Amino acid sequence: IPILAVPVSIVGTFIGMHLLGFSINMLTMFGLILAIGLVVDDAIVVVENVETNMTKHGLSALEASKRAMTEIAGALISIVLVLVAVFLPVAFLGGVTGILYQQFAVTIAISVVISGLMALTLSPALAAIIIKAHHGEKKGFFRWFENAFARLTAGYVGGVARVIQGWPIALAAFAAVIAGIVLMFRILPGSFVPDEDQGYFFVVVEAPDTASQAVVGVLAERAQKIVSADPAVQDVALVNGFSLVDGQFRNNAAVLFVSMKPFEQREEASLLSFAVLPRLNAQFAALKEGFVFALNPPSIPGLGTTGGFEFYIQNRGAGDPRASGAALQAFLAAARQRPELQGVNSTFRAATQQLFVDLDRNKAEVLGVPVQEAFQTMQSFFGSSVAGQFSQFSRIWWVVLQADPAYRADPADFSKVYVRSHSGKMVPLSALITVRYVAAPKLLERFNGFPAVKVTGNPAEGYSSGQAIAAMEEVARETLPADFSFSWAGQALQEKASGSTSAIAFVAGLIVVFLLLAAQFEKWTLPLAVVLTVPIAVLGAMLLTWVRGLENDVYFQVGLVTLVGLSAKNAILICEVAIEHVRAGMSVVDAALEAARARIRAIVMTSLAFGLGCVPLAIASGPGANSLRAIGTGVIGGILASTFVAVFFAPLFFWILESLSQKSGRSKPATGAAHGGAVPAGATQAKPEGD
Repeated sequence: IPILAVPVSIVGTFIGMHLLGFSINMLTMFGLILAIGLVVDDAIVVVENVETNMTKHGLSALEASKRAMTEIAGALISIVLVLVAVFLPVAFLGGVTGILYQQFAVTIAISVVISGLMALTLSPALAAIIIKAHHGEKKGFFRWFENAFARLTAGYVGGVARVIQGWPIALAAFAAVIAGIVLMFRILPGSFVPDEDQGYFFVVVEAPDTASQAVVGVLAERAQKIVSADPAVQDVALVNGFSLVDGQFRNNAAVLFVSMKPFEQREEASLLSFAVLPRLNAQFAALKEGFVFALNPPSIPGLGTTGGFEFYIQNRGAGDPRASGAALQAFLAAARQRPELQGVNSTFRAATQQLFVDLDRNKAEVLGVPVQEAFQTMQSFFGSSVAGQFSQFSRIWWVVLQADPAYRADPADFSKVYVRSHSGKMVPLSALITVRYVAAPKLLERFNGFPAVKVTGNPAEGYSSGQAIAAMEEVARETLPADFSFSWAGQALQEKASGSTSAIAFVAGLIVVFLLLAAQFEKWTLPLAVVLTVPIAVLGAMLLTWVRGLENDVYFQVGLVTLVGLSAKNAILICEVAIEHVRAGMSVVDAALEAARARIRAIVMTSLAFGLGCVPLAIASGPGANSLRAIGTGVIGGILASTFVAVFFAPLFFWILESLSQKSGRSKPATGAAHGGAVPAGATQAKPEGD
């Protein structure tokens, strides 16, 4: 029956995604994988409750289904509303992080709503038709399993009783959980999104500023031979004269575009890009003729030119390039000493040898040569200019005017170019200009309106991007003069912004869940008992992520938001039954113990179903594997903590808060029917005591 709910919910999710304009991409597929585990939970709760009623009360499948829906309809509605409410605030977040969250939020919310409808309609109908009233005597493995689970349940209820009896120790343990979360946030490395093996990478080649294309070509060919010899590489394309880092055509730069072999041919860890790039960079370090470094592409296309980080040093003073150059060199010297950083470099040079052409305007006026004509002639011959365009073969073709390289390679070539005067005479350019060598920046760049210098780099092996960002900022504060500042761009900028966005998403999810449950239960104490179980799941997620050497990135944070709903679901199953027992006249402690006994089977079944469904994510390989592992690992850690630890605290919190509520006179007993639940069999109905 739970399996039959999966295709219905998934197909419905695709329809909802289409209506809302979402596409099928890696993020929505991640959400669907999580949704598969979520959609079976509600159906499992229904089937388990039907089976329990048939076994304990001897009801037929139809009558058991009716009774089960009377008992758990409220809990099912609460679970669906909570899971949707967790992701509802996330869908309205802005920025790149908000877009990433939206893909998950919409996918999961749609699937949860549809699965809730199936649990309220299809699942009980199928249970009434399919489940048999008498299965016969259990034998073999099934008898052993039932006996083992009965002992487990008895041990669990006994453990809950001991936790309630020793509540001061339990509260101290919960305080330790909160402290553990604070500690883990400090020691767990942070990043934006994990680097991925995308099947290709870049190699940037930078020769000295005065090097010719012939010199950089030799250096690039040596780098190409090193790359081609690696067993993971399939093809290498060399582009001379182009700098990938700053997007400029320069004679001293080159770039290699490297295509790796298909993933099926390099499943070994040594053939993945995370092993290939450090191996190549170690060999490139022996090339002393220039700077050669291998880079991954950005994890999200469009966030920067390459992987790693983009950092800008801003000159907020007079804007003198020489001051920017001096600040840059001091910064680079300190940054290259930091163990968290590697490949820190900048293409900015404050004193690159250049030719300066000084046009004598007085002489041009005497000879009758228009100044604009002289500049236009130099631009066309020694640079380039667009002469026109024409259409042919369904394409637009540009006509570019430019002298042949052989006639613009030497300052003496200015004497070969003439410009027409007002009298019609041809005057050589060399008669109007003076050419001299100067030292000046080759490229002047601005960032946020200020003269700026771009610095690129990567986290060193074994360090996260968050640690690299912190190291760069520390170096900047120590080395930059007072009239300089710094700023981030690309993926690093989004990582800086994602911290506050993720915190807002998590806190907003908790607040909405609390308010929703307060409306559902008509009191403030029960929602607090539910929400207090969430930190236990969060700590479990962080511990498993830390043990596996993963990072606190956006995908892990999506898993945390999901865990808010999942851990709340387990607590809701317990608190919903417990409050009905209290309303039926049972003591608070007995109600907590009985609810724990009644719901542990459903909690274990749903948690195992969802947790096992996330195992393929946690052990994924191939394209996008790191993102899958980040989600899967965090969710599995949280599910384990919620299933095996939080289930002891949910009854405790219910007992404490409900007891305090009754003692303070704020408890408001009501009939079970008024709250969508039935009075448990054999219990007496409590008499309402007014407002």
